[in-house]
Amino acid sequence: MSKQRRPLVYLIAGEESGDRLGGPLMQALIEDLDGNISFAGVGGPMMTEAGLDSLFPMQELAVMGVTEVLPRLPKLIRRINQVAADARTRKPDVLISIDAPDFSFRVAKKLKGQGIPLVHYVAPSVWAWRPGRAKKVSRFLDHLLTLLPFEPPYFEKHGLACTYVGHPVLQSGADKGDGTAFRDQKKIPSDTPLLALLFGSRAGEVGRLLPIFTETVERLQLTLPGLELLVPTVPGTHDQVLSGISTLTARVHVLEGDPEKYAAFAAADVALAASGTVALELAMAGTPAVIGYKLTRLTTLLARKVVKTPYVNLINIILEREAIPELILENCLPENLADTLQTLFTSPEARAAQKRDYEAALKALGHGTITPNKRAAEAIRHILQTKTNGAA
Repeated sequence: MSKQRRPLVYLIAGEESGDRLGGPLMQALIEDLDGNISFAGVGGPMMTEAGLDSLFPMQELAVMGVTEVLPRLPKLIRRINQVAADARTRKPDVLISIDAPDFSFRVAKKLKGQGIPLVHYVAPSVWAWRPGRAKKVSRFLDHLLTLLPFEPPYFEKHGLACTYVGHPVLQSGADKGDGTAFRDQKKIPSDTPLLALLFGSRAGEVGRLLPIFTETVERLQLTLPGLELLVPTVPGTHDQVLSGISTLTARVHVLEGDPEKYAAFAAADVALAASGTVALELAMAGTPAVIGYKLTRLTTLLARKVVKTPYVNLINIILEREAIPELILENCLPENLADTLQTLFTSPEARAAQKRDYEAALKALGHGTITPNKRAAEAIRHILQTKTNGAA
């Protein structure tokens, strides 16, 4: 690839978790191509820091569930058309959409046949629900980067090229936190019970979980005197979380940024977390946890008809058993969560068992091998080289 014309990579991330994948991928591409690369598209703070001038604020796309999407559908459609038009104008050498399939795939369909290689990062969970999606996405995507080693065959049988890159949490540094230093810095005695509270990154899920998790804390305080809370936040929901926890009487430590979050994980005795990537971060940190999650009534009814996996936590999916307690949907009740958390706080055996299960699952994910970012960057470089050679 000529130094005179930098390859243009167009990226689309629709939520905080996608931004967390996109930023490090951009850095890996810069390193892999010796800086001979440029970027455009939509992303959040991490992608902006890596050199992306986002077409519009990424937060506009961070919605989930039928009832959340419907009221904002007209604006989302306008944004889909805007992104597709921008990509057509710029004619990037490759387009990488990151997760957020409801948005990303609609853009990809509009760009199919435009001579732009269409790559999607994070495979749809066809092994969990709607397996027919594997065939559908194979019709308009050119390449798929998967996080899990068992995913490629679902798509390759339909002719879609796939690269297993590994889960980025494995390189997040979530296992590097210093719990003792964190307690010292925050003046938290070593015998103070600490609960990490993680509400998720989307406004909708935060809104549903806040009243449930806060009541859970109030119940726990009855049996765990002196309980203190560690509450990592993300920019998009920071104020929402602060408002929701303002009535709690327990001492609360509100945290920002990954270094503080990972130090908090190391310091915490137990965590109560929304379902999502954070479950893997807790596994990396070895923090015993309970997973709680709630959907709207309509989304719950739809999910029951299509979800094929019995678990939502990736640790449990990998181990094919409920190693980490999951209290979701109608079971996500304060009394259930408080009882399960109480067991973890008071049982060293239960905590030790979770840590052993974490180690087994992380080993299965390839912890300690080449980083996912490098694998993904290598796959993109190969696509760029193939396009350049084909055009020569």
